[in-house]
Amino acid sequence: MTYVESTDVLVIGSGFGGAITAYHLAAGGAKVVVLERGPWLEADEFDHDFKLGSSYTRAFDFVVGDGMSILGGNCVGGGSVVYFATMPRAPRFVFERHGSIGRRMWPAAITRDTLDPWYDVVSEALPITPQRWEQIPYAGGLFAAACAHAGRTANPSPSAVDVSKCTNCNWMMAGCRFDAKRSLLLNYLPGALAHGAQIRPLHEVQRLTRHDDGSYRVHYRVVDDEDYRILHDEGAIDAKIVIVAAGSGATPVILQRSEADLGTMPHAVGRYFSGNGERLNTAIFNEDRVRDVLGLDRGDGVPYEAYQIGRGPTVASWDKLDGSLPEYERYSLEQLYFPPGLGTILAQVKDPSAASWFGVEKKEMLRTWKSWLTIFTMSEDDNEGVFGPPPETGNAHRMSQQMLGHGPLSYKPTKNTWRGWDLSDADVKDILERDGLATVTPWTNDLIGAYTVHPLASCRIGDDPATSALDDSHELRGHPGIFVTDGSAVPGALTVNPALTISALAERAVPGIVKALQARGVAVTYGAPSPTGQSFARRPVLNRS
Repeated sequence: MTYVESTDVLVIGSGFGGAITAYHLAAGGAKVVVLERGPWLEADEFDHDFKLGSSYTRAFDFVVGDGMSILGGNCVGGGSVVYFATMPRAPRFVFERHGSIGRRMWPAAITRDTLDPWYDVVSEALPITPQRWEQIPYAGGLFAAACAHAGRTANPSPSAVDVSKCTNCNWMMAGCRFDAKRSLLLNYLPGALAHGAQIRPLHEVQRLTRHDDGSYRVHYRVVDDEDYRILHDEGAIDAKIVIVAAGSGATPVILQRSEADLGTMPHAVGRYFSGNGERLNTAIFNEDRVRDVLGLDRGDGVPYEAYQIGRGPTVASWDKLDGSLPEYERYSLEQLYFPPGLGTILAQVKDPSAASWFGVEKKEMLRTWKSWLTIFTMSEDDNEGVFGPPPETGNAHRMSQQMLGHGPLSYKPTKNTWRGWDLSDADVKDILERDGLATVTPWTNDLIGAYTVHPLASCRIGDDPATSALDDSHELRGHPGIFVTDGSAVPGALTVNPALTISALAERAVPGIVKALQARGVAVTYGAPSPTGQSFARRPVLNRS
C-alpha cells in the first residue's frame, strides 16, 4: 500500500531552482517538502579521489543520449555542489535572441534590465564577488597571458568562492571539503530548514497525478544509497502547488511520464533542449615556449606545469560577446579545469591516424597532463534537442551502480550550432598556438556525441504557447499549480555559465508562486531577507524496514 502524506508545497529537486523557491516559501509560512533523488553529503564526505562510491560517483548524474550527453548534479544541493561557482550575468543581447524560432525567444517581460534586480538578490545571498588578478591560479594566469600575447582581452570571472578559505586543490567538482565554494548547502537550503522545510534525499519522483480540486499527488520511489539502479519503497505526497526543479535532463521526463494522468502536455515539454552551445578544446603547452614567449615562471624555474592547481575556471575572454555580431557568432572562451577521467578520455591527439581518443599517441599525450589547459566555449545553438519516450523509472536507464545512465535525449547539431563551434575552435587555436605556445585539439564527439554541463531549455518560458511550455510566471501551460524553476525554464543558450541566470529567474518566480498559494488558501507571505547560512539540521536516517 502506498503511504500518502500532505503538504502545501512539494519541490522536486534541491538545486538552484528548488532550493531558492523552497527557502522563500518556507520562510513565508508555507509547509514545504523537498524531494531529492541523490544523497545528502556533508563537507567531510567530499572525497579527493575517483573511486566507485566516492563523492565523485555519488554526486554526479552522467546521462548518455543520442548525440548529446549531460553531466549534472545528483545530491542535496544539486548542481551547486559540483559546479565551479563561476557566476557571470548573461549578456544583454541574449534576451533579444531569435534562435531557431525566428522571433524573440524570451518573454517580453524579461530583459537584462528587468532581471538585474534578481541577479542582485542572488549575488547577495551566495555571495558572489569579483576576483582580483593576484587571486587567480596559474592556469587562469596562463590563459590571460596567452590572450594578451594574441592581442585579446581576458578578465577574472565573478565567482561564488570564498578565496580566503580556498586551498586551490582543484577538487571542487567533487564537492568542497573546505566550504570555500558557496554551494546551496551554505545558504538557501539551511535557510529553508531553519524555517521548517523538510529535505528528503534519495527520493526519486516518478510522476504526478491531479485531484478533482486541482491539487496534485507526487509519486516517488526511495533510491538505494549504494546502487542507484535499485528502488525501494514507494510513496506519495499531496500538495497544493508542485515546483519541478529536477534539472533540464529530468524535469521534462517527469512531466512526459505524467501525461497519461494529467492530460496533454504543452508541445514544448521535452523539446527545444539546449546544451548552452558548449564545446571543449585541450591545449598542450610547450613549457619552453611558455617561458620564452610569455615570460612566465612559477618561481622555481618551472614556467607552468600547474594544470591541477587551482579552482576551476577563473579567467574568461569575452571579446566575442558582442551584440553587433551575427547570431551564432557570439561566444565566450573560459579557462577550465576538467579533472582526470572523462576529460582525459575525450581529449584528442593531434592529427590522429586512427581513433583520436586512445592509443600510443594518446598515452604519450597523457604524460604531459600537467602542461594542459582546457578551454571551454559557450556559444549559441539552435535548441535542437528532443526527448523521446521516458524510461519506466527515473530519467535514464541506469547502466552502472552509480552515475552512468542512457537517456531519451536526441541531439543533432545544425549548421548554425556547428558555425559557433567552428569559429570558437579556430579562435582558441589562434590565441594558443601563436609562436608555438601550444598544440590545440577539440574534444572528440565520436565516443558520446556532444556534451554539456549546463543543460537548458527543455521546458522553457516564453510568450508563444506553440514554442514554450511555461508562461512568464513559470507556470506550466494548461496545468495550473505546477511551476518549473530550474535550467529547463531558460529559453536558450546564454553564452556564459548559466547558474546565476537560473537562480535569478527562480527568485523572480517566487512572488507569483506565493500568489498562487494564497489563491489556494495557504497563509503565506513574500519578503524574506537573504538566507543567513545557518548550519544544516542532522540528516534524516532512511528506514526501509
